[in-house]
Amino acid sequence: MNTKLIVKGHFHFIGIGGIGMSAIAMALIKQGYSVSGSDLVKNKETKKLKALGAIIFESQIKKNIDLVVSKFQNQTINFVISSAIKDENEELSYCKKNNLLIKHRSEILAMIMKSYISLSIAGSHGKTSTSTFLSTLLELCTHNSSSIIGGIMPIYESNAHIENTKYLVTEIDESDGTINNYNSNIGIIINIDFDHCDHYSNMDEILSSFRKFASNSEKLLINYDCKITRKNFKSNNQWSIKEKNNIAYAIIPKIINKNQTVGEYFEHGNFIDIINIPIPGLHNLSNITAAIAACRMIGVSFKTIKKNIESLELPKKRFEFRGELDKRIIYDDYAHHPNEIKETINLAKLFIDDKNNSNKEQRGRLIAIFQPHRFTRVKQFINEFVEELSKADIIYITNIFGAGEKNIQNIDSQQIANLIYKKNKNVIYLKDNYEIKDRFFKLTQKNDFILNMGAGDCHNLWSILNNKNTLSD
Repeated sequence: MNTKLIVKGHFHFIGIGGIGMSAIAMALIKQGYSVSGSDLVKNKETKKLKALGAIIFESQIKKNIDLVVSKFQNQTINFVISSAIKDENEELSYCKKNNLLIKHRSEILAMIMKSYISLSIAGSHGKTSTSTFLSTLLELCTHNSSSIIGGIMPIYESNAHIENTKYLVTEIDESDGTINNYNSNIGIIINIDFDHCDHYSNMDEILSSFRKFASNSEKLLINYDCKITRKNFKSNNQWSIKEKNNIAYAIIPKIINKNQTVGEYFEHGNFIDIINIPIPGLHNLSNITAAIAACRMIGVSFKTIKKNIESLELPKKRFEFRGELDKRIIYDDYAHHPNEIKETINLAKLFIDDKNNSNKEQRGRLIAIFQPHRFTRVKQFINEFVEELSKADIIYITNIFGAGEKNIQNIDSQQIANLIYKKNKNVIYLKDNYEIKDRFFKLTQKNDFILNMGAGDCHNLWSILNNKNTLSD
């Protein structure tokens, strides 16, 4: 398989430390391209890239662009941005002023995909988990697969694994409309929900983007259990965890506990075998069923899949066990949309119920720590956030992580806490991770199950509680 890109030259990433940008940068380095990039924050990804030979700037100033242009003056230089990079960014504005070649990261990923048989995962919730499950199964079943996704895959301990392989698993971001830029051999739509209100005004706009993604896919695999997906997309390749008749791929759960889900696997309505899924949660079962279905669509035998299913793990920050502090258990989860919070709290209750059933004298409480993400999302879904968060025993709300947005709606976390208080009196607004640390042992007690949720910097909490460098997160 020829993995060389059509685009030649050097690549400079403005905001190279982002989970999506760093994955593409790593892929380019693996394919022999020179890479540089800038980011205001040092993290594991920038350290990895530097170790691989990338030039990393810890500032974002026009001087960086001059240095790159000078060093690579005999090459075409591609300046790569994501939608998170605003026009006022000094590097970007300098590139525009000097008419330098600027490309969106989606353009680069789309070019990489052309060199492989691509299996692309799109959807509102669970993309990273599904991408991780599919990447793991393809690696173990075919030993002929690469991956570029938006999270850390345990099998590779990285968000990118690029080799001279036949298949490529990619996670497709719909948040900024660039989902239209991709052409996939197999396009997978795991669900559709209204989100990213900073870019989309209504559901019709979101559906329009997903329809373009579907039309750009040679084959389409869709989730029959998602009403919006089922209503708006037609395909002979569907999966379900609720129905087996007239469904191409289905797993009907029979046993569910905190350690596993045991289900009956069907293809085209025919019972195939009992399958033991090593990861709990119905939403995870659906995502794993999608991964199995995609493997079957490219000809991987079910026998081989079943042999390797026990190796599946969730990606980092997806119901990730961080540790225990004086008999207080802490999990991290990326949930930042009300429907994601709903599923994550349900999964946490499965763990708590299991523990309470085995030791009724030490009943655990579910404590939800939530860092809201984006002012536009909070404004749009504030009532839904209140509804789902209220289902925890105790709720701690921290400041909204703006993700570059301005708070033009004048909304804050105290407003969320005040609304939750009407449903559940056990709610407190806390400023940030450091205030949580200062009051941690007063706010919690032994046997508590602490669920730390959000898409911002809330996942540094574990390191802060343990007085560690947050770079390790």
